[in-house]
Amino acid sequence: MSELHLRKDFIPWAGGLFGGYTDIFDWVAIIMIPILFGIGIVNIKVEPMEYQEWRQVDRVALFLGRVTMVLIISMTLVMLYEVFLRYALERPTLWANELTLWIAGFVFLLSGLYAMQQRCHIRIFLIYDMVPRWAQRTFDTIWALLIVVFAFFLIYGSFQQVFVVKFYKWEMFGTAFDPPIPATVQPAILIVVTLIAIQSVLNLISDWNREPTVHSAADDIDMDEIETIKRSLETK
Repeated sequence: MSELHLRKDFIPWAGGLFGGYTDIFDWVAIIMIPILFGIGIVNIKVEPMEYQEWRQVDRVALFLGRVTMVLIISMTLVMLYEVFLRYALERPTLWANELTLWIAGFVFLLSGLYAMQQRCHIRIFLIYDMVPRWAQRTFDTIWALLIVVFAFFLIYGSFQQVFVVKFYKWEMFGTAFDPPIPATVQPAILIVVTLIAIQSVLNLISDWNREPTVHSAADDIDMDEIETIKRSLETK
């Protein structure tokens, strides 16, 4: 690990404050990340296009949804930068592709948590809408239980492999840029899957006393798209 640190550290000249390799920049990150995370959770605001029947316990998922949006923007900027250097200056980077993969991994994970809170995962309501409310609650309980069971066995079966082999040994990607994608993304998978399981239980509790929602074909109609088609036909 010492050799890996000396080889990969961006600022090897900054010695550890209390010995070791944890320098001032590492300590600032360790302190500021929880503070900024807390500030973001407290100040989160729900937009009109989002799920409106949210509760205070949904703040974590909502804030991580905002983080996901920022990551998508940053990933796009990295790709545009690489395209500019590659085709305009003919000086491609060694890190853009791996950095894009790295960011995309977190985007896919966190967007799953955000989608769970927003209740926007694909669901088939053909039978669900035909049964009484008590049966709907039974269906909701079953799928929440399945998610929790899946999360439990995933974490139970891969905890040592992920956190001891990948994270503790800080496994790298093995490319020219060589980012620690296995050491960071795989632990994030277990953490986010845990959050998704918790969010599924929170959704079940929050929606328990809601009136049943009746779905119809009209729900799939995009009025903005219809208006756009009408305007395009009128101009012809």
